[in-house]
Amino acid sequence: MEQQAGDLLIREARPEDAAAFLAIYRPYVEQTAITFEVEVPTLEDFAGRMERIQSFYPYLAAEKDGRILGYAYAGRFHPRAAYDWCAETSIYLAMDARRQGAGGALYRALEEDLARMGVLNSNACIAVPAEGTQDPHLDNNSERFHAHLGYQLVGRFHACGYKFDTWYDMVWMEKHLGPHTVPPKKLRPWHEVKDI
Repeated sequence: MEQQAGDLLIREARPEDAAAFLAIYRPYVEQTAITFEVEVPTLEDFAGRMERIQSFYPYLAAEKDGRILGYAYAGRFHPRAAYDWCAETSIYLAMDARRQGAGGALYRALEEDLARMGVLNSNACIAVPAEGTQDPHLDNNSERFHAHLGYQLVGRFHACGYKFDTWYDMVWMEKHLGPHTVPPKKLRPWHEVKDI
């Protein structure tokens, strides 16, 4: 699975990408509240996460001129079977690659892959500052990014994440990727549909 978006290559993540992905993720853990993770995972742990996700869901890389600019992936929204047609999405871009179009191209490719699998609801869990506050570690850019791509706000949890001596809120945003038929189309693993 490869897509060209101008000079940007969107491709399937490879095991050897783990170190580059972790280098992109590190500043989000250490300098921001975008992720509520407080310790940078080891390379071994990060590679293991990638492998577990890729056993069923897409994990994509955005590359330009041989440099990885970011990655996006989906995972199970909830373990109960009735939620099978929902997936939780995540995206991380290199700090100097933001606001240049790579994020939108990467996320659209992820949504297309999820739709091919039969996923109907794409859900994003997004850290946000407490209402009415400004924070040096977190802004509302992720919420705006998702809204720009057609996601709708469906819920807010108040003061649910604690990092940098600050309580942060979290919002859920959702986008429907296909019609909710009865019965729904059978969900298929990404590796079965990625080249369709």
